[in-house]
Amino acid sequence: QVQLVESGGGLVQSGGSLRLSCAACGRTFSRLDMGWFRQAPGKEREFVSVISYSGGTTTYADSTGRLTITRDNAKNRVYLQMNSLKPEDTAVYYCAANKPRAQLGVRAMEYDYWGQGTQVTVSS
Repeated sequence: QVQLVESGGGLVQSGGSLRLSCAACGRTFSRLDMGWFRQAPGKEREFVSVISYSGGTTTYADSTGRLTITRDNAKNRVYLQMNSLKPEDTAVYYCAANKPRAQLGVRAMEYDYWGQGTQVTVSS
């Protein structure tokens, strides 16, 4: 079992930045790929970013460079730095974990463990 707890969400103005954090406990963190997803009201949960268990490989849904995912295996934490935020980034952001696969997971169904989410609201 893996327990995930997100933090760092909040209200920010358009163009601002937030750094989300996800703390993990349970299964060995350094053996898990870690992803971020988000879900806006009335929409399906969508992929945001993923980082491999070693931290050596990352994938982003947004290729503009606004997002950076990192991890600290010594602290059992994964982070999502979000810059130049837009109102359309408003959503509940979820941290997720899964056992390493041949390819990094970009679908919610590929993840075994989920946090409770943290709200991000971007005002215009």
